[in-house]
Amino acid sequence: MNTFFWIIISTLSISIISILGIITFLFNEKILKRIILLLVALSAGALLGGAFFHLIPESIEIFGINNNVFLYIIIGFSIFFLLEQFIHWHHCHKTPSEHKEPFTYLVIMADTIHNFLDGIIIGSSFLIDIKLGITTWIVVALHEIPQELGDFGVLIHGGWKKTKALLFNFISSLSVVLGGIVSYLFLKEKDVFFLLPFAAGSFIYIASSDLIPEIKTHPKLKEGLLHFLFFITGVFFIFLLK
Repeated sequence: MNTFFWIIISTLSISIISILGIITFLFNEKILKRIILLLVALSAGALLGGAFFHLIPESIEIFGINNNVFLYIIIGFSIFFLLEQFIHWHHCHKTPSEHKEPFTYLVIMADTIHNFLDGIIIGSSFLIDIKLGITTWIVVALHEIPQELGDFGVLIHGGWKKTKALLFNFISSLSVVLGGIVSYLFLKEKDVFFLLPFAAGSFIYIASSDLIPEIKTHPKLKEGLLHFLFFITGVFFIFLLK
């Protein structure tokens, strides 16, 4: 198989992982509500782990230790802060029945960037060596499983119906295919790696500003500790993939 075929097959398989949320259809609403916050905690840990263990170190390796890396991180953080302010304003002008948690849209935006970057990383690895590409493909797939389940849980927790969350999560995941194609066609012509620290900033903002507040104020100590355990699990799992 040629390199382009490997890139398409591998990135499409990553996109399919996004439909793992369909397993939640097997649970009734009562059980689903019990696991949603656990998935939110897992997602928060995975986002922070991805930012600090993967995106920022990779950015420093590419750009070196200079102000540009941290500038892009702050830009990513600030833009998502601004986006959330706009979404809050927009939803405040809707009727109460139309209101949804604004962070759900931020998760979709951030996940789209995240998946696009994964596509670029997978594609560039295959351009270097097929074996390296396959290894990267496996690592990204292992990374995506808890990430996509966590994202699906966040969307449900934000008020979305399961079918809508599943559809938007899948559409967002298709950006990994686009990233793979871009890496194959334009990697040598255009430097798109500034998106690495930008995505890190967005991940840090969503995890710290939106997701962690959802899980840190639970009145029951036992459940609070369980949420923290899932949070640490998300961080540690991503650390192991480093």
